[in-house]
Amino acid sequence: MRWYAVAAAQGFAPAQYNLGMRYLKGEGVRQDLPKGIGLLRQAAGQGLADAQYNLGYLYDEDLGVEQDKAEAIKWYKKAAAQGDKEAQEKLKELGG
Repeated sequence: MRWYAVAAAQGFAPAQYNLGMRYLKGEGVRQDLPKGIGLLRQAAGQGLADAQYNLGYLYDEDLGVEQDKAEAIKWYKKAAAQGDKEAQEKLKELGG
């Protein structure tokens, strides 16, 4: 966890994503949804497809953020454009 935190603080998107997911799930750290979502946003903003998909999923399913289908579609589209199959399927379901 320490090394994820160091790498995340240095702007390394995969570390931000991995650390963010751990905070969301409470794996190895005390669960902290705002912190996890913030880290996912950082990674998604850098173009990491996994982070974009998961951020879309949070908005789609009302998990830790207020449900917002338009915001979910926005993030799913970004992930789908990079070939993320799950995001492509979610877009089909949502009609995006």
